[in-house]
Amino acid sequence: MTAHIQSFGLVGRPSPQVVDPAEGERRLRDRSAGINAMLAYGNGRSYGDSCLNGLGTLIDMRSRNRIIDFDPQTGLLKAEAGVMLSDIIAHVCPQGFFPPVVPGTRFITLGGAIANDVHGKNHHRRGTFGCHVESLTLLRSDGVYHRCSPTQNVELFRATIGGLGLTGLILSAEVRMMKVASTDVDERVTRFRDLAEFFDVAAAADDDNEYAVAWIDQLASGGSAGRGLLIAGNHAADSAPVEARGLPFRPSVPFRPPFSVIGRPFLRLFNGAYYSRKGASAAPHRSSADTFFFPLDGVGHWNRLYGPRGLFQHQSVIPEEAARTAVAELLRIARDAGEGSFLTVLKRFGKVASPGLLSFPRPGYTLTLDFPNRGEKTLSLLRELDQVTVAAGGAVNPYKDARMSAKVFAASFPRWRELEASRDPAFMSDFWRRTAMRLPASAPPVLMAGKIKYSRNKVNIK
Repeated sequence: MTAHIQSFGLVGRPSPQVVDPAEGERRLRDRSAGINAMLAYGNGRSYGDSCLNGLGTLIDMRSRNRIIDFDPQTGLLKAEAGVMLSDIIAHVCPQGFFPPVVPGTRFITLGGAIANDVHGKNHHRRGTFGCHVESLTLLRSDGVYHRCSPTQNVELFRATIGGLGLTGLILSAEVRMMKVASTDVDERVTRFRDLAEFFDVAAAADDDNEYAVAWIDQLASGGSAGRGLLIAGNHAADSAPVEARGLPFRPSVPFRPPFSVIGRPFLRLFNGAYYSRKGASAAPHRSSADTFFFPLDGVGHWNRLYGPRGLFQHQSVIPEEAARTAVAELLRIARDAGEGSFLTVLKRFGKVASPGLLSFPRPGYTLTLDFPNRGEKTLSLLRELDQVTVAAGGAVNPYKDARMSAKVFAASFPRWRELEASRDPAFMSDFWRRTAMRLPASAPPVLMAGKIKYSRNKVNIK
């Protein structure tokens, strides 16, 4: 069949050729898949082109969405790769469990969570999603079904977690859920006046809470630069579990306006109001899982607000020793460029290592910014942000990316050749084609972290 599937950022090249899982599985079993021809597609919540294959075929996995088994004694869930996180939550929550790691949306598939090794607000305690995957079934173009786990087909298991869907077709997986007394969260919101104050309290917030994340007023300048809200919480200690509650009304953006609604005037008003209202009380309060973990899911197709050219998201991770300087510089560069970021999020990654070969999280701080796509102006800004990130010894998130250079990718993930060695030859994505396939097969990364020299106009890597 033919369909025009795009990523959530709405900036990638649509993938015109789409087949259902049965046809994709048939081609792989019969070894009739062409070289670099295929890629599994979950629900397209990646912002860039890691979920797209404009020169090949996508296998739309959303119809493979069965929960095969759940054991409430052990918390072990077995499900097909196309099942949504929202359906997993609805299934396990009434039995007193919750996924141990959730990203900012519940509208992702199980296969997508594994392929991107997603992280959440509790990385400091639970690590990435891949830390809780006990096994998975992978079909490769050799026609063989491979069961992969920490003790079986170990190298393929490690390459598949965070492997961006390039090692084959994930068909199902077993994941250990987390026992909770309640899906509700006792939330506490604390204002901080600037970045220095955030860094002073971030580690303590992680020590005291299962979840912690900061919202930043990216447009604030002067003495208020870097001000924001630290949002922390723990699952409520109710004696009986409660079911996940949905939002009573879910509005939706019906079409893409002819211009971006997310402009600086709107953001200044929103940021000021949000900082004042959300942080008005330091007293803890009860939040549902939906409002605490997935607030943006309450508005359908909110990405359309960025207008006809879509949006770019830039997520970086900066080592702890460089974070105070580099994060401030990233925010300054965006502010001085005249760009406003609606979703500006800062959080601390812990030291829980992922089993994944190419996992994005590592110890340090991760900053997420998003911008309306204004063409070369925005691309130039993003390249500056890349420079600061790499110079600080950090990395740029591939599943949030739609334009990073091959050099930046190599510097961010110096072990990329190990994934290439495990890549199924019949699988390819626009992201991998744009980055890894433009790099030499054997050579050290061409752009390495070095000394950072900051100026008011640019960043130089020495």
